[in-house]
Amino acid sequence: MANMKNAVIAFLVPLPSIFFYLTFLNHCDSEISNGVDPKFQSFWSTLWAWCYHHPLLLANALFFLNVNVLFWVIGQIQSSHWMIDPYWTVIPVMLVHYYATHPLAHYDWWRSRIVILLTWVWSIRLTHNYFRREKWQWGTREDWRFTDLSQQYGNQWWWVSFFAVYVSQQMFLIGLSLPLYAVHNVNQPLSIWDLVAIVVCLCGIVIAYFADTQLHDFVSRNNKLKGLGKPPVPVLDNGLWYYCRHPNYIGEQLWWWGLVVFAWSLGYGWTFFGALVNTMCLAYVTKLVEERMLKQESRAEAFRLYQKTTSVWVPWFKSSPSGVKNKNA
Repeated sequence: MANMKNAVIAFLVPLPSIFFYLTFLNHCDSEISNGVDPKFQSFWSTLWAWCYHHPLLLANALFFLNVNVLFWVIGQIQSSHWMIDPYWTVIPVMLVHYYATHPLAHYDWWRSRIVILLTWVWSIRLTHNYFRREKWQWGTREDWRFTDLSQQYGNQWWWVSFFAVYVSQQMFLIGLSLPLYAVHNVNQPLSIWDLVAIVVCLCGIVIAYFADTQLHDFVSRNNKLKGLGKPPVPVLDNGLWYYCRHPNYIGEQLWWWGLVVFAWSLGYGWTFFGALVNTMCLAYVTKLVEERMLKQESRAEAFRLYQKTTSVWVPWFKSSPSGVKNKNA
């Protein structure tokens, strides 16, 4: 019952932004293209004109009201901030279609369709991985980092969560998706750099898919071993995880930096800032994940050896720690 309720909430929650934007598109032609005497402009005419001339501000306003405020209110009611995780995979798809359909959009048709297709492929892969990890349930748990923060802030978490969970996500997602805006703001023929960007994006998607699948299979095997009363394997140390400790993060970063290549080739190199901040954030998350692994007594020794022999991010061959023979789990 709870699973169905959360699924319905998740499907209904973006409708305010969708309906507002469709209403804007329906009215903007008559209100703006035909022209209205400023002395007789209504509130709605002024609003539609603002939406027309400020596509980036409109995207931020809709995100703030529909995600930050509405998601936060629902999170307070449910005592769980689970919904931002599945929507992390959906919001970029909504943004790319928003930028492509805004009346001020100006772009090369082929580049637009390529980027939209790539964004859908990325989203489907990440959404599938999320629900596979959650055993196809809606809202059964929130991100463990949010749970840790709630314990850290105690009674203050109800208002801190608004900024830590939602406002921070707006800065990340809007910033990371700026290349999608750049692609739909310049009408320039395809070039060799578009091919480079496509290759980088696809490599990121493929690497992340195989890394997450290998991690899922590893966790599933360990759960079966626990069910049989056998000790689980402490560390995943094969496949892509043989060459670096966080190949899933590498894949995700390649995806976003691939989008930056699209934007850079169109003269929007400044959009790299979102990908850079995301890389810095993943570096911090890497630290948190590894500290969490070391706190688990059954894994600590094996993971320390894994740290000594295996690269953090950049895939590379294993090294042998001094005095300890290389071990493969």
